[in-house]
Amino acid sequence: MPDPTPKKTLPRDLKSIARAHTDVAIRALSGIAENGEQEAARVSASIALLDRGWGKPNQPHDAKLDGELRITIRKLLTKSDDE
Repeated sequence: MPDPTPKKTLPRDLKSIARAHTDVAIRALSGIAENGEQEAARVSASIALLDRGWGKPNQPHDAKLDGELRITIRKLLTKSDDE
């Protein structure tokens, strides 16, 4: 049965389009971090800048498994999916 919900198609070069706006985004974030009037906005902008400049910090995992770990792959990527 076909999916009745229409899917939006994104351009294949979306990543490069987004990267073209890096300078604008960094200037906007730094402006908010320095001059934002709400603390939440300043904190969010500062975190975004640090994550982009230094990478996100590693998140520790302390999960304990009592049994089998099962991974299900729903879709295999093909070369045409990556382009």
